[in-house]
Amino acid sequence: MSKDLIINVNPQEVSIALLEDKQLMEIHNEKLDNNYSVGDLYLGKVKKITPGLNAAFVDVGYEREAFLHYHDLGPRVRSLNKFVKIVNNSKKANIQLKDFKFEPEIVKTGKIQDVLSVNQNILVQVAKEPISSKGPRITTEIAFPGRYVVLVPFSNRVSVSQKIKDFEERNRLKRLVTSIRPANFGIIVRTIAQNKKVAELLADIESLLEKWEQAIVKLADANPPVKIHGELGRSSTILRDLLNSEFNSIVVDDAKMAKELKDFISTFAPDKMDLVKKYTGKTPIFEYHNVDKQIKSSFGKKVNMKSGAYLIIEHTEAMHVIDVNSGHRLKKELNQEAGAFETNLVSAKEIVRQLRLRDMGGIIVVDFIDMVDKENRRKLYDYLKAEMKSDKAKHTILPVTRFGLIQITRQRVRPEMEIEILEKCPVCQGSGEVKASILIVDDIENIIRFLIQEQNESHIELRVHPFLHAFLTKGIFNYKWKWLKEFHRWIRISKVSSYHFLEYHLFNKEGDEIKI
Repeated sequence: MSKDLIINVNPQEVSIALLEDKQLMEIHNEKLDNNYSVGDLYLGKVKKITPGLNAAFVDVGYEREAFLHYHDLGPRVRSLNKFVKIVNNSKKANIQLKDFKFEPEIVKTGKIQDVLSVNQNILVQVAKEPISSKGPRITTEIAFPGRYVVLVPFSNRVSVSQKIKDFEERNRLKRLVTSIRPANFGIIVRTIAQNKKVAELLADIESLLEKWEQAIVKLADANPPVKIHGELGRSSTILRDLLNSEFNSIVVDDAKMAKELKDFISTFAPDKMDLVKKYTGKTPIFEYHNVDKQIKSSFGKKVNMKSGAYLIIEHTEAMHVIDVNSGHRLKKELNQEAGAFETNLVSAKEIVRQLRLRDMGGIIVVDFIDMVDKENRRKLYDYLKAEMKSDKAKHTILPVTRFGLIQITRQRVRPEMEIEILEKCPVCQGSGEVKASILIVDDIENIIRFLIQEQNESHIELRVHPFLHAFLTKGIFNYKWKWLKEFHRWIRISKVSSYHFLEYHLFNKEGDEIKI
């Protein structure tokens, strides 16, 4: 699998597209003035304690107060609060955590009013970005993620990612990290650390320790609410977590951003610096790399697939609902059960892509096409679980119910991606809306493919508006020749001036319209 990162920079935000085998898998929009990214550290002030929720509301400078639940305090919160108070009151940045004596841990069933008080200064980390009308969700379990490890202050625990299955490798990593772990810092070994040498792990730990020390320097004379430490930008975070041998290129249309990315990559993978390329073309970078077209075809209520099947995605306050439809284009040689099973597998792959692409979180209910065979339902469940392994977000999948439903819960830490895919209708001057015109040729091509491959139509005539006719027939190697090469049929294209701009119809040899 090849991966490409396409980055579009404009004055307000940075848009990042992750392509896997040229298919859009993730799209991120990062505001350049966003001060509340996941991982950012703030010195805040407790504004309100709510015993009913067992939570506190903390002022971190955002327009709405951040939410801190008791379960997000962490067992060593008393030690953290004492350390912050000492550093902040003494105005000295040379206080070392390794010399600090821990306070007793809090109990899991405790009350927040026994730990925090109103107007108390508290060091917190953003766990979820502000979403809709909600402020950020925060935690006092501070963690500094690196390339190979996560550094956790106020802890002495060493753990290894569960995704590393090899028993001997897990023991090797745990033994190595335990020998180089700084006092009073816990270490979580990430999956990418597998088979890495001690020098690489040590360099990563030292880099994270330096970040912690820089944060303490700022904490010494800080007055809340104030940002103590900023996490990496979205593009750098993606590179840190995903960069491997599968990456083919990182293309960015801004010279300054290209230099920053090269400098960042040089700190942990200098052999990958050449992957960063500055885009110099005149066509917008997303259009050139076919990202715009994929965005238009991937968002919205209805998502079409090449097979003719489609998804209907509905969003409610309580959950997301996805309905799988065959589109009545099942292959002739398949019976109803086999056709349903094949369509469900294709749809499962697209559903996983949609979850990543839109970053859908919470409860997701998928209504697959009904299957009678229990073995097919089990295979569908196993296939969906296997596909979801590529999703970095925490998730849980329940088996297929007797009604053909699969329930998924998925963690979301940033606002769900919503992109407008409708354009103003050129016929009614804005009184209605139609599907994005950039997709019209794809729709026509999919219908022709179905008619030839599944319905075995020998003669097809396509009638379109003169503008669309000019687009399809322009040049020597136009769409007529492209379709002839792919379908081994000559598709006749006629122009009809009475049609509106996006109207088209297909006719058979007798001149009768073909209805789909």
